[in-house]
Amino acid sequence: MEFLLENILNLIGFLVGLGIGIMSLIGFRNTGSPTLFRLTIAFFSISIGFFVIWTGYMAEDFVIKSGNIERWVQTLGIAIQTVGYFFIAFSHSIKSFFPKSSYFRSVGILPFFLVSSVQLEHLFRSVSFILLAYGAIETMLSYIDNRNKGAISVSIGLALLALGEFLGWYSFVFPESILYSVSMVIKIGGLIALFIPVSKVPLTKIKFDEGLE
Repeated sequence: MEFLLENILNLIGFLVGLGIGIMSLIGFRNTGSPTLFRLTIAFFSISIGFFVIWTGYMAEDFVIKSGNIERWVQTLGIAIQTVGYFFIAFSHSIKSFFPKSSYFRSVGILPFFLVSSVQLEHLFRSVSFILLAYGAIETMLSYIDNRNKGAISVSIGLALLALGEFLGWYSFVFPESILYSVSMVIKIGGLIALFIPVSKVPLTKIKFDEGLE
């Protein structure tokens, strides 16, 4: 049952990420915003990452039938998602490379003390956490400066994605728990939160982060 749930959640993540990527692409064509171009790459990458993992589950379910998804497939999917998270963070790095608060900068170092250096998948998850936590913090600081309401939804979305990645790493500590499925639900919730401001772009001239242009 848990295997089926993880399969379904990865399929949902793929569809949600693809939908946001398409909306970002339409917005880029209508506005020519470089930020939306980077977001298009980001969300398509996230969507492809979910698709790779979902394909791994499907191959396991119908072809391999060993009881577990191939680790290299999951690592590849997470690596592709990390590329997407990088482009999201890069959209904010034009403003400043690190959050303004030295206290928040220290948060990004935390995951490196929690992961094993021999697990490439753990490394990708820790990098994803840092990028997403950075993006969430920077976006909230942008909201404080500019009072752009769309930034709240973006910050929440990035924070949920960061929490999802953290729980995804923690699920390896308790492999028989439901933590991985919970992390997937939280990540999908984060993508949906990001969809709210992005979905307004094709019909209006609203920018994802006005302070970046």
